[in-house]
Amino acid sequence: MPDYFVDPNIAKAKTLNADFYTSTIVFEKCREKIFAQSWQFIGNTDLVKENGDVYPFTLLENYLDEPLLLTRDKSGAVHLMSNVCTHRGNLVADKACKLSNLRCRYHGRMFNLDGRFVSMPEFKEVENFPCDDDNLPKLETFKWSKWLFASLGNKYSKELFFRDMIERVSWMPLDEFKFDPQLSRVFNVKANWALYCENYLEGFHIPFVHAGLNAVIDFGEYATELFFPYSSLQLGLAKSAADCFELPVSSPDHGKNVAAYYFWVFPNMMFNFYPWGLSVNVVEPVSVGECRVKFFSYVWDASRLNKGAGAGLDKVEQEDEEIVENVQRGVRSRFYKHGRYSVTREQGTHHFHRILAEFMNK
Repeated sequence: MPDYFVDPNIAKAKTLNADFYTSTIVFEKCREKIFAQSWQFIGNTDLVKENGDVYPFTLLENYLDEPLLLTRDKSGAVHLMSNVCTHRGNLVADKACKLSNLRCRYHGRMFNLDGRFVSMPEFKEVENFPCDDDNLPKLETFKWSKWLFASLGNKYSKELFFRDMIERVSWMPLDEFKFDPQLSRVFNVKANWALYCENYLEGFHIPFVHAGLNAVIDFGEYATELFFPYSSLQLGLAKSAADCFELPVSSPDHGKNVAAYYFWVFPNMMFNFYPWGLSVNVVEPVSVGECRVKFFSYVWDASRLNKGAGAGLDKVEQEDEEIVENVQRGVRSRFYKHGRYSVTREQGTHHFHRILAEFMNK
């Protein structure tokens, strides 16, 4: 696979070659080079709300496909570990439940809720046993307010991904945000995961694709801020002060009509803050030409739902789906190889492509 190059000068740069979105080999390379090394969204701490709660899940099912286990032990500490027994590889837990310890149903190996080995039948004669390898491997977790993130590789500091977003919205009472499953969604999109992210990362298409959103957003004032190395922000300013944030003096955006904060965190997470709350969007690769997009909605002020830039999100999603699915069909053409960037409108996409090239070339 050849190295990818995206010129740091956006005025000179060409977009990624079309094979990034059409090659099965590239898609498979992304699994280990990008997704196994970066941070991924797990959910919120209510998944293990009480001491003794156990929550098994698969990280990026059918792609990373990693069986993991979230627990809250008797002291109230939250742990994330492998859900694979260190004896013969059976899954330790197969459903959410409350336990005092973890016991593999295959041969009875037992672990504490923090993953430490406790006991094993019929192993008295085994030499050098137990050792550290008999504990369930633990993963580093990052907790921001009530939200949990994990990295399989533990290679990159969380600050490189989340620092700028956390600082920008530090004035928000995030602990008051409540998960609403009725407002949460899962969308299956027939397009490569990276195409979906690219579409999110530029407001260039808003006047052409999203008539409803364009009526609210002041397109002339729409701004992209790049956070180096691995995140960015699109600041959605409104045409009037109605249905905007009531920003405190401590906010760097005080005095602006901010209708929405659209944060992106590499490689596949979007954090959309509206006056009503937060929509966390996670783009999960399914195949080279398909992805699954999960919307997790957290409500802060229900009285402001369905107003301003945060209204009609399902319709905006359908409009995005239609356009990126058309792009997926287009990039398969033998006549398309790459494009160019708008210097004023596609800084976010250029930034994304630069990071993709960095990770894929390692």
